[in-house]
Amino acid sequence: MMGANEKLLACFEETPGAYVSGERLSRELGVSRTAVWKRIRRLEEEGYVFESMPRLGYKLLRGPDKYRLDELMQRLSGTAFGKSVKLYDVVESTQNAVHEALLAGAPEGALVLAEGQSAGRGRFGRVWFSPPGKGIYASFLLKPNVPLAVAPQMTLLISVALCRAIRKETGANATIKWPNDILIDGRKVCGILVETMLEADVVKAMIAGVGITANVRRDELPEELRDRATSLLEATGAPVSREAIVGSFFEQLEWLYDAYRKEGFGPVRTLWEALTSTLHGRVRISTPQGVSEGVAEGITEEGALLVRDDEGRVHTMYSGDLTVPTSP
Repeated sequence: MMGANEKLLACFEETPGAYVSGERLSRELGVSRTAVWKRIRRLEEEGYVFESMPRLGYKLLRGPDKYRLDELMQRLSGTAFGKSVKLYDVVESTQNAVHEALLAGAPEGALVLAEGQSAGRGRFGRVWFSPPGKGIYASFLLKPNVPLAVAPQMTLLISVALCRAIRKETGANATIKWPNDILIDGRKVCGILVETMLEADVVKAMIAGVGITANVRRDELPEELRDRATSLLEATGAPVSREAIVGSFFEQLEWLYDAYRKEGFGPVRTLWEALTSTLHGRVRISTPQGVSEGVAEGITEEGALLVRDDEGRVHTMYSGDLTVPTSP
C-alpha cells in the first residue's frame, strides 16, 4: 500500500512535465489543498524540486540526486572500505549508524553513507547542514589500537586524505584548517568528527565522520552560513561527482592509513604541513579552559598545535575551536 508521499508523486508520474492542479491532488489524496501544499514542502525538503503557478497547480521538475550505486561500489571495490558498505536514503546521523554497527561486531573499514541526515552533527554538538542528494555524509570505523595521547593524529590524517581527494577531483585549492576543517578560499567546505572508544587509555575504535558540502548553491545554504561556508559547486562553478569524491577520498585514506601504521606519523605530518592554511599566522583557540591567542608555529608528534603567545610562551593545543582574529 502506497504512503501519502508515494501517492502524491504517482500523480506527477502519470503526466510527466505537466502541471497538476491542487484540486486534483486534493481529490486524489483525500486531503485539503493546504495539506497538499504542506506535503509538497516536505518533499522539497527531501530534494524534490517543484514549480507552482496560480490556477495551474504544481509541476515536478526533478527528483533528488541519488548516488549511482554501481559506480560508487566500483570506486570503493579496491579499498578496505568497500567491503562493508551501507547506503541509506536518510538517517538521523551516519555517526550513530556506525556506532550501532560497532556494537553489532562490524569490522574495521565498515562504512555508512547517506543521501541526507535528519540530525547530522559536527564538533561540540553543532548541527551539520545535510540536504538530501547534495552533500557527502559518511562515517566509517577504524581500529588503530594506539595510545590515547596520539589520538589527535587521526583527525589530521583524515583531513589530509580529504584535502588531497578534493584537490585531485575538482582542481580547487583546498586547504586544511586545524584541527578538522577543509577550506576553499577561506570558507569551510568540509568538516570532520572523530569519536573515540577506549580501553585502559588505548584507542580500540574510532568512528570518523566527514561531511562535504558538494552540490549546494549559495542561496540554498542557511543564511547564517553564507559568509563562512561554501560548496564544491560554488567553488568550481560546476556540479561534482559525489561518487568520484568518495572513491578518491577512501583511496587516499587507505594509502595514508597504511603508511601511518608502517612508518608512524612522520609522513602524515609532512603532508599536513604542506596543505594547511593554519601555520605561521595569528590564531585564536577557544577551549573549555579558556582562550589562547598567538602565532601557530607547528604541530607536535602527537598532532597537537603549538601556539606562541605575545609573551613568548608556547601553548600545546590538543583540541579547540580555531578562528583567525581580525586586525584591530
